Amino acid sequence: MKCDPTKGEKTNMNSTKITVISALAVLASAFTACKKDNSPLSDPVSEKTTISVENVLNSKPLVESGVFQGGGSPLILPGQSVTIQFSAAKGEAVSFATMYGASNDLFFAPENPGIQVYSSYGAPIEGDVSAQVKLWDNGTRINQKPGTTVSHPGLAESRNITEVNATDAQGNTYLAASKLIKATLKYNGNSLFALTIENTSGGTANETPLSPGVWSVSYIVGGNLLNAAPLYMKDKPSANGLTWIAEMGDNGPLSTYIKSITGIFTPLSPVLVVVYSGIDNPLYKVGENDRNQGLKDLAQKGDASVLASFLKGKTGVKSVYVLAASTTNVLLPAINGQPGCRVSQELSVTKGDRVAIATMYGFSNDWFFASGADGIDPLKKGDVSTNIALYNNGTALDQFPGAGITQFNLAGTPLTESKPISLVPNPNPFTTLPDIQNFVRVTLQ
Repeated sequence: MKCDPTKGEKTNMNSTKITVISALAVLASAFTACKKDNSPLSDPVSEKTTISVENVLNSKPLVESGVFQGGGSPLILPGQSVTIQFSAAKGEAVSFATMYGASNDLFFAPENPGIQVYSSYGAPIEGDVSAQVKLWDNGTRINQKPGTTVSHPGLAESRNITEVNATDAQGNTYLAASKLIKATLKYNGNSLFALTIENTSGGTANETPLSPGVWSVSYIVGGNLLNAAPLYMKDKPSANGLTWIAEMGDNGPLSTYIKSITGIFTPLSPVLVVVYSGIDNPLYKVGENDRNQGLKDLAQKGDASVLASFLKGKTGVKSVYVLAASTTNVLLPAINGQPGCRVSQELSVTKGDRVAIATMYGFSNDWFFASGADGIDPLKKGDVSTNIALYNNGTALDQFPGAGITQFNLAGTPLTESKPISLVPNPNPFTTLPDIQNFVRVTLQ
């Protein structure tokens, strides 16, 4: 992935300087009693520096994941249930895997990419979703007749994962998965869901305990899930620790793998860069409400144009740029070993100038990265990322970053609130974020 910089449009706010040397000469001759100063009068010396902003986040494909097990014991016995709490945006799905305990290597899981939790119109789905759960053969053990007499681990084999539809490869019979497991969705508001998994196999010909399991939710980017098959792949060999669940009911290895690919994914919006002098930070002030000058558009939608236009007419603002990646517009993070996007801009600055920058945490409701109250000294060289912090604009109700139904960049409409601008705490009520320097790198050279 190549993310070349596209320079933003510059607006130079310097007024034209008027030469006054001749006037001074006249005054000097008129007042001969005063000491002459024959040194030329000149503007402060301008210097060139280049600012670069890079999304250095080592992104992960899963927004959330976790484990589950029974209450009194690790097993989920007939008549018992467990509940998974998670957040999701439109198009995201929840998946899980748990062993059919009275088998050699069978497991229950929704068909990929998982159980959809919103309708195509964005309405939360509630109620019985058991029909989306299937029974699968892990393909690593020859199936015996299911029941309490199954010997573990059994005879090894090497086949791909296949769906068990009424009968397995050895001719053993099974009820539909929806008759053995009941899956129920409940919406708790603000993108929060509860999925209850109940063992309903009691009294059937396929009575079985369910093992401890693993669950996950994938990010959706541009309408596509980053990992549409996180736990298993149909018609492919078992991988990443799933065999431990399918054969032994041990969710440890698969949980370890899932944790390694769960974390943060976010693009950064086109970056607003402002050179100013003699005034306070022109973008925001912590403790004050949004000034209704365009920062809200940047923080909620990633649109810097409104604030950039406003700043072009502001006293003390010398130049304004909006820097976008040439091929993607937004600055994508590092994905699968590909480096994140980087944008650069040459600046003309003088001693005393400051630089302010701002860019949206793209998968949030209204969070933005920005330089602090005093801005950045443009004459300083090297990595200046320590000047950057993450702020909450206070204009939209927060949800789990990357899993919110009202997040603008996930096809949502922000819900309005009115609070003062503040630092985003870390950990926050939703998740723990990487250090700022592992999100955004700002350098001057």
